[in-house]
Amino acid sequence: MQGFGQTEVGSRPLTAPVRQNGRPMKVLLRNPRRELELPGPRRVHALLAELGLNRESHLVIRNGTLVPGDEQLADDDEVEIRPVISGGA
Repeated sequence: MQGFGQTEVGSRPLTAPVRQNGRPMKVLLRNPRRELELPGPRRVHALLAELGLNRESHLVIRNGTLVPGDEQLADDDEVEIRPVISGGA
């Protein structure tokens, strides 16, 4: 029987089945810092849409490498999502 991990994004709970290898996709969100475990595979733009995040306002990094919006993420990837921050005088 598969186990389940549960977390909440905004007001929606997300439940992720644990894969046979025991590792769902790990997603680290910055500002505020949150860690989620979600099932894969899925495309970057679909992940951001599910989390309610704008693609133009966020960078997605998979296993240390910046990835484009149409890139496929696997269930065992480690993904970091960072907001784009700009400043000026």
